[in-house]
Amino acid sequence: MKKHLRLLAAQLFAMALVITVFSSPAHADTTSDAQLAAEWQTAWDTHKFYDRTPPLPDSGRSRATSSISITINAPAAKVFPAYSNIDNHVGMHSFLKRVVTHKDWFKYGKRHINFTAVEEIPYEGAIVTSNTHAQQRINADDLYYETDTWSLPGVVTHQKIVFTKLAGGKTKVTEYLTFDADTSLIDFVVANGVASHEVTQAGLKQAIESGSI
Repeated sequence: MKKHLRLLAAQLFAMALVITVFSSPAHADTTSDAQLAAEWQTAWDTHKFYDRTPPLPDSGRSRATSSISITINAPAAKVFPAYSNIDNHVGMHSFLKRVVTHKDWFKYGKRHINFTAVEEIPYEGAIVTSNTHAQQRINADDLYYETDTWSLPGVVTHQKIVFTKLAGGKTKVTEYLTFDADTSLIDFVVANGVASHEVTQAGLKQAIESGSI
């Protein structure tokens, strides 16, 4: 049922993406890494997706929040580096095809990573490419990381993922998710976003517990 709902939400999102962005037929990813890096910088400078200020009243945009948790049968020393490595998210669900890292550095004790996640979403026999531009900030000492993202059509997310040590060598992972989008899109942006994160959580749990990552 979750898989069906996620596919439906993704298709709705793809439809909105097509209507909002494309005047030509949707197509698969052909963008070079250098082009993605330029797109990332434009999104950062223009849309300031690092800004966590709520949308203004009457702006035509809305904010919604959610949180999801999962318990992984492995210690935090193993879970945190595996889960926080965005490259390990590729293959956890069918749409995420690749991650392109643009910059990776340390500042104030946190690791900062600028990257673009490339998703290919099927819609009416075609493929819609969605590029999500992001900055991740990893605080390994305090077992959490934050990620801010921007993608068409004007969807911003702010994420904080917290890792809690449990008895028996287990780890609880809680994702606090904030979505900003046009008011007309916010409901299925949230549905698609939450469902996507749930699928990724389940995939990472299985991979970490099995030792494949």
